[in-house]
Amino acid sequence: MYFEFIRHTLFINTKLIVLYIYHKYTKFNKMPIKRKLTKNYSRKEPGYDYMKYWRVIRYWAKDNWGLTYGELDMMFFLYSEGIFNKTQFDEFNQLLGWDRNRFGRLKKDEWISVWRTRDKKEGTLYEISYKGKRMIKNLYDKLNGKEFSEGSKMFNVNVSYNDKMYRNYIKKINKSIRQQQRLSQE
Repeated sequence: MYFEFIRHTLFINTKLIVLYIYHKYTKFNKMPIKRKLTKNYSRKEPGYDYMKYWRVIRYWAKDNWGLTYGELDMMFFLYSEGIFNKTQFDEFNQLLGWDRNRFGRLKKDEWISVWRTRDKKEGTLYEISYKGKRMIKNLYDKLNGKEFSEGSKMFNVNVSYNDKMYRNYIKKINKSIRQQQRLSQE
């Protein structure tokens, strides 16, 4: 008898607890919860913003070295490949605009050099030439915030409208880089 009483009391108590929780967290709760919404005006600065001026750098490189955008993309790909063969070149070339003479032109203009000549069993291997490595390093320097040299053809007096627009923006970038360098020295 005593155990039945305890069991019955526990049953009633658990039922009451369940009903209390149900009414507290459902629409039957008469008191609405007031929440004050605050606007977040703080902004976290991005850790990496290498590509901020990519369009300007790409145009400057095209004007400075006479490469097309496809050739420039190919040079970045080949730079990370190290030593490559013609098959690897052609695989990535399929992603770019159709240009059958891209490999020959890069080789003729000495952006690509032969690393190992063809042997009986092994094919020819290529690498980016010293000239190409210097160019890629220069572009990475620009992406990392180094100043542009203002001695390219784009800075001549009689140039196209696009060249003038990019030239003015490059001057603005150089000015901000110089200002940052001054502030960091203080």
